[in-house]
Amino acid sequence: MRLSALFLSASPICAVAFAVPAVAQQASAPAADDRADGHTQPSIQIVVSAPFERKRDDVASAVTVLQGDDLQLQQRSTIGETLARQPGVSSTFFGPNASRPILRGLDSERVRVLTDGIGSFDVSNTSVDHAVAVNPLLADRIEILRGPAALLYGSGAIGGVVNMRDLRIPREVPQSGPHVDAVAGLASAAEERNVAASVNAPLGGGFVAHLDGSFFESGNYRTGGFVFSKDLREEAAEEGGEVADEAQARGRLENTSARTWDVAGGLGWVGSNGANFGFAVSHLENRYGIPNSLEIHHDDHGEEGGVTALAEDDHEGHGHEDITLDMRQTRVDVRGAVPLGGAFKELKVRGGWADYRHDEIESTGEIGTSFFNRSWEARAELVQAQRNGWQGASGLQYFSRNFNAVGEEAYIPANETRQIGLFTLQEFDLGVAKLEAGARYEHATVRSAAIGRERTFESVSLSLGGSVDLGSGFRLALSGARSERAPSAEELFANGAHAATRAFEIGNPDFRKERQIGGEAVLRGRGEGWRVELSAFINRFDNYIFLNPTGEEEDELPVFQYAQADARFYGFEAEGAVTVAQAGDTRFELTGLVDYTRADVLGANGQQGGAVPRIPPLRLIGGLEASGSVIGGRLEVEHATAQRRIAAFETETPAWTMVNASVSWKPFGAQSQTTLMLQANNIFDVEARRHTSFLKDVAPLFGRDIRLSARFSF
Repeated sequence: MRLSALFLSASPICAVAFAVPAVAQQASAPAADDRADGHTQPSIQIVVSAPFERKRDDVASAVTVLQGDDLQLQQRSTIGETLARQPGVSSTFFGPNASRPILRGLDSERVRVLTDGIGSFDVSNTSVDHAVAVNPLLADRIEILRGPAALLYGSGAIGGVVNMRDLRIPREVPQSGPHVDAVAGLASAAEERNVAASVNAPLGGGFVAHLDGSFFESGNYRTGGFVFSKDLREEAAEEGGEVADEAQARGRLENTSARTWDVAGGLGWVGSNGANFGFAVSHLENRYGIPNSLEIHHDDHGEEGGVTALAEDDHEGHGHEDITLDMRQTRVDVRGAVPLGGAFKELKVRGGWADYRHDEIESTGEIGTSFFNRSWEARAELVQAQRNGWQGASGLQYFSRNFNAVGEEAYIPANETRQIGLFTLQEFDLGVAKLEAGARYEHATVRSAAIGRERTFESVSLSLGGSVDLGSGFRLALSGARSERAPSAEELFANGAHAATRAFEIGNPDFRKERQIGGEAVLRGRGEGWRVELSAFINRFDNYIFLNPTGEEEDELPVFQYAQADARFYGFEAEGAVTVAQAGDTRFELTGLVDYTRADVLGANGQQGGAVPRIPPLRLIGGLEASGSVIGGRLEVEHATAQRRIAAFETETPAWTMVNASVSWKPFGAQSQTTLMLQANNIFDVEARRHTSFLKDVAPLFGRDIRLSARFSF
């Protein structure tokens, strides 16, 4: 049996709107955007997801920064869909309301999603139908990190880090009265409406009060083309009758509406010497539907490589008919910094605690399963003063998670996870070359009293990289890393029916640590009227953890057991732009992006054993963009190739091509922070499916979507 086999469905990676991400901007960008309202926004050429700010071009691995107008263009209700069009990024897309980022084919436990450097404190890692408890509508800036900086945030960041920064704990005192940021939007495909606003108001004496809130509501979204894939339509036609008719459905996908709101208040103190301290309290509620499936009856669950039943009979409650998730989270965040003298610049502290619950509500209105999670995380970072081109930071991090699930689909027993980590990041400026090194030691304990098992893991991760100026505007960066990750509670202790993936999942409490050795090369170049960035990577895993079909059945579901084997991931990303014309302040650029990831599970002696499931195919985006004036716009074409390298129980995903366009207007001048934007995505209403989605055969991407948004800052 092929070790690479996994579940049934997948779908091409998305991409509906933007080509070149915010990191590829003008070469002469300043270190910060000092606006007339007194609010300072760091330049996109500065990486802030570290104890000390660093120039992006000097970082030894690929980094993506999204903020301002570029963030507005990409902003969606989930963090996965907000980032899905960035280089090397896809998303899980379990319908429009539950979507988590995938970085270079790695997801779940291997990608940490953070809010201002602290975890999201949810259960999105346990299942693809569980939404991430972060709100992109309130994001001030989002960074995607790999390489040494990722070691600051835990061994779970073996694939990378997504860090969303908000303004809930004030970082500065507004200079001219209260500072307001607001966004609002309407969209046609899901009849969406949203609004979010935040206010930072000076109180005197260095104190700043914060208040924010948001509201999002959408209906059932409209797809392009058929709702169900060609394979499912053919299978339904063989059964005939009502199922065959239902399989021809077009238009809106039932049970995909959502309603989300959150509110937060905070207080911060900012001293004249750089000292600061603040806290925030927030509450989030999110109620959303899971896409319904096509019910096809089988005597068995399909053969390897075929389409299995995407909705079960009503046996054991495994059907996904009108399931609604009701999520609630209350969290408290703190942050502070104390300036020091001598060899150390400052001491930074960051902490958070959250009480999370979500109920999975059946079509009858009864609660089928409830998930509970109480977590807290704290970190302290000692930042070194810069001496002779040497700067760095070292710190301590502690994480605690208490998880429990109650109900008919509680396939993971109650468990506790405790992690304590020591880390350091050092940077050396040698003039023509810059070096950086990172290290992390982590002690993790994963325990389930319910089954009487406890595992302890000691993990050591190391990273080394550097960049050198090649002249003529080019800089070459090379990096390598050796990382270790302790298995999660889900991978160790799962044992039960998992309706979201249509499988009976079984963990292995005897798993070893997952190890990865990888390397990356990045070539960056920029000059007058052009910019380019090329990156290539390879990662070799020992004891890679994945779900593998056993060929057996339990509770009328196919059994998938977590297994370990060696694996290899490699690929590349390329993006660039060239100015083709200038009309006054308006600059016209041709832009392009291409990314590709290949992943194989390796058999004996390192021989290829088969494809890792749900790996995005080759993607290309090209566009013509106008910017620099009060009127801007973009016309682009995006193409995702067919994905035919599949694991057992997957189906192939056809290629698709979308055409997207947008126009923006800054009514108060080109440098103002007020932008009105009109977008038309998937203009020709094509049927597109993302291979990285478990639901790709029953939940295609949005059809034609007209979006109107406004962003204000004053």
